Amino acid sequence: MPNMIQAMRPNGLLISLLCLSACMAHADEHARQQDIAGERPRIGLVLGGGGARGAAHIGVLKELERQRVPIDAIAGTSMGAIVGGLYASGMSAAELESLAGSLDWAGALSDKPDREDLSFRRKQDDAEFPIDFELGVRGTELVLPKGVIQGQKLDTLLRELTLHTSHISDFDDLPIPFRAIASDISRGEAYVIGKGDLAKAIRASMSVPGVFAPVRIDNRLLVDGGIVGNLPVDVMQQLGVDIIIAVDVEFPLYGEEELGSVVTISEQMLTILIRKETLRQIDRLRSRDVLIRPELGTYASTNFGDIAETVAPGEVATRMQSDALQSISLDQTAYEQYKARRTAPTRQASTLSFVRVVHEGRLSPAVLESRLSVQAGDPIDTEVLAENADRLYGLQLYEHVGYQLVAEDGGTGVEYRATTKSWGPNFLQFGVSLEDDFEGSTGFDVSARMTRAGLNRLGAEWRTDLTLGTDPELFSEFYQPLSFDSRWFVAPRIDMAQSNLNVFASNDTVARLRVSEAETGLDVGRELGNIGEFRLGAFRGIGEARVKVGDPALTNIDFDTGGAFASLRFDTRDDAQFPRSGVRADLRWTLSRPALGADSEFDTVEGEASASWSRGKNTLQLGLAYATTLESDNTVQDFFPLGGFLRMSGLQRGEISGPHAALARLVYYRRIGDTTGGILDTPVYVGVSAEAGNTWQARSDMSFDSLIMNGSVFAGVDTFIGPVYLAAGFAEQGRSNFYLFVGEPPR
Repeated sequence: MPNMIQAMRPNGLLISLLCLSACMAHADEHARQQDIAGERPRIGLVLGGGGARGAAHIGVLKELERQRVPIDAIAGTSMGAIVGGLYASGMSAAELESLAGSLDWAGALSDKPDREDLSFRRKQDDAEFPIDFELGVRGTELVLPKGVIQGQKLDTLLRELTLHTSHISDFDDLPIPFRAIASDISRGEAYVIGKGDLAKAIRASMSVPGVFAPVRIDNRLLVDGGIVGNLPVDVMQQLGVDIIIAVDVEFPLYGEEELGSVVTISEQMLTILIRKETLRQIDRLRSRDVLIRPELGTYASTNFGDIAETVAPGEVATRMQSDALQSISLDQTAYEQYKARRTAPTRQASTLSFVRVVHEGRLSPAVLESRLSVQAGDPIDTEVLAENADRLYGLQLYEHVGYQLVAEDGGTGVEYRATTKSWGPNFLQFGVSLEDDFEGSTGFDVSARMTRAGLNRLGAEWRTDLTLGTDPELFSEFYQPLSFDSRWFVAPRIDMAQSNLNVFASNDTVARLRVSEAETGLDVGRELGNIGEFRLGAFRGIGEARVKVGDPALTNIDFDTGGAFASLRFDTRDDAQFPRSGVRADLRWTLSRPALGADSEFDTVEGEASASWSRGKNTLQLGLAYATTLESDNTVQDFFPLGGFLRMSGLQRGEISGPHAALARLVYYRRIGDTTGGILDTPVYVGVSAEAGNTWQARSDMSFDSLIMNGSVFAGVDTFIGPVYLAAGFAEQGRSNFYLFVGEPPR
């Protein structure tokens, strides 16, 4: 027997090793099958809404990754839908953190297009009517937009971030199955989005009513899901997961001592309504589920400027749940296999098979297509696709211009879809201008511009301006492009205006005239891309100049005007009010001829240009202006005035005038801060100017020695109604002028 046993030992050892190896292999396979077949607990992640507070979700994801906790499904609301949707599409927590920290949230959560994308006519609107508010006119009714923000830039950003999933229409086919929660505003109920366009679903989930315009999906008008389901635990339970990790980032209730204003009380009321449903959702959690509540204090939901600060509290709160999370953590090998399976899907096509534009309204698609630079055969480049969407949006005819990759006939193309403004087709814009020197000299104007857009297939529009106040004016122009590319155009117009003008004798003011003019004209021109335009035109008009201040014996003047002009205008500034870069230039040659109805024969040449350069928060601006009269037998109504802010700041508004004028100015300003934080930034600037100029009654009098030196110090705020300045102007011989200025500084 011992010999038998001894003889069997090698074979027994071999059998034992084989059994051990088989057991280990079975254990590895069992672990793998557990992960693949779902034998391990399926884990669902619920990410609640909370505005900027929702960036704490990124910290939660970072810690879950560190602890090797797999996620098998995600449901998110509002900011939770953004973080959850992007994570479900294949982004990592580190990529999300980098995105949140580097993103210009103030820009993304606004509609204002970059000025370089605006057409030249829309740049004129931006400069002349700076109030950032547009009303629609429909018949005799005024129509408001459906939201303060239409979400153009946010849509474009989300489209770029999710373009790699454009071929996926079922959110169960994403690397992690995903659901976005929105509110059906017409039915007052939650709507769970699990199919369709991922970017559009995320956008719908965060459409705060009154702030963001609603989004239409499946014939439903959808707004922020936080109204009816800010922490969608019930949605995740319907997905059949075994364990839920829910992250609550809602704003806490104010204490009694903090409820001291109508604002905080209104906020508290909304928080209570949302919180009631959230607590009901939390009560649905089971014993194995995990609730994570990052300590964010009273961090504001609108404070996107410091959004990265919320990531760490998310990590800390998740780490405090380590004991509960340890039971669902995977070993390193299993977790690496899980990560490999949730790699972001890649797009199959590399080039565009076609490019098309879909839109509503009378405008021909050829007009829009002429604005695009992308063509069939081009590589699929998200940056280029987004730039072209911005070009179409820069026409300011649409409330939203989006794009989507479309698979068709074996190829992949891009489809741009432009949604006509729901408050159109006629639009009202507003402007205000105020100049007060605190010594009784005040200029004040309020103005409105109505644009009737898209009147025919070529994109004709009818623009009418009305200004009331110190310098009233009525101007109307019909702008008719002559081709689909909108380059050549004709523009018949009428203009009626009044203004004040000082009269001089031996450089002393002897009277102030009230000049009234009415003019009609016909212009022909060409757009120079979106940076400028060239015009030729003829005009005919009548006018009068009445003495308002001065010797009553002075003669009133009645006059006729007629002639032709040529003008060239450029605008490449990045901002119309406080530019950091770019050039603005206006050049005009006017011929007054008796043969065309004028009383006098003369030519005037006017030119004005300014250029800006910046470094950091500092900006330097150089401006030059020159105007002269040729063959000077012109009359006082054609004089060029100077005086006022940045046009000889130490002098009163229009204090000096003459048939010849020149001005040079150097302006420095620095951005020093904001009046508010977060996405509602209102930039504040301080600056100084040095100015030299004068007007002359004869060209022979013009010389450097006769220039009058002026300067100013000012503080400026870029507000909702346009720039507001508080300034002190200084001139030679101790003269000074202190004033408040609202509106675009004179050129």
